[in-house]
Amino acid sequence: MRRYTVAAAQMDSGPEKEINLIHMEGMIEEAGKRGASLIVFPETSTLLPSSGIEKEEGSEPVPGPSTDRLSEAARKAGIWVHSGSLLERIEGHEKCYNTSVLISPEGEVTAKYRKIHLFDVNVHDGPSVRESASYASGKEIVMAETPLGNIGMSICYDLRFPELYRILALRGAQVLVVPACFTSDTGKEHWESLLRARAIENLCYVVAPGQVGSKPRYRAHGKSMVVDPWGTVTACRASGEGLALAEVDLDRLEALRHSVPCLQNRRPDTYLWR
Repeated sequence: MRRYTVAAAQMDSGPEKEINLIHMEGMIEEAGKRGASLIVFPETSTLLPSSGIEKEEGSEPVPGPSTDRLSEAARKAGIWVHSGSLLERIEGHEKCYNTSVLISPEGEVTAKYRKIHLFDVNVHDGPSVRESASYASGKEIVMAETPLGNIGMSICYDLRFPELYRILALRGAQVLVVPACFTSDTGKEHWESLLRARAIENLCYVVAPGQVGSKPRYRAHGKSMVVDPWGTVTACRASGEGLALAEVDLDRLEALRHSVPCLQNRRPDTYLWR
């Protein structure tokens, strides 16, 4: 399939997993009815814990109960489902992984990505966050080959590390997914700029669903969007929960890569640390 519709799902997830999952199942059904072939959820879609106890009790194996629910919803709607991210339990450890899965229309988990870059920051006049205190870092770059094109997987803070996306593009990625829970403090300054930069420099589509609303220590930025390989925002959900739908045209992507062949014009022989 060279052209299809993608849906970026903006959510206000909270600490009640069942409520979040019911909402996700409804959004999958809606996306299917509106003609989407792929829906992508935001970071911490199934559970956004407000305490360490909620995080520990809410983490689960992957695949597990939540992915089973999403797999069934994918089968019913007949579309691809990207989970956003959920808390993957690490048996015998207090920490968990922040993990994304990609599910086929047949309900099969076809790819799993664990967030590599953890959000350890002290934002001026904003929140102080140390994800590494609670989460383990993933070690593997993941690109999923699908009938919808090659999908490069990432999560939120990964967006600030262009090396990851360049590697994905060089491996053949055509669509980059960036499920996020960006803070409003940084999101209002950097979210759209970074998404458009990743799209332009790699000549990829970028699908970036975000969390919205008040969270335990900050306010989530929202503004879920889809960006085309020329850097144009083709869909945006400015506020509230709901879907942002846009077209992915892989023929146009290949035409743009032919006209501006920056991936081929690289000079890695000169990119040496000195």
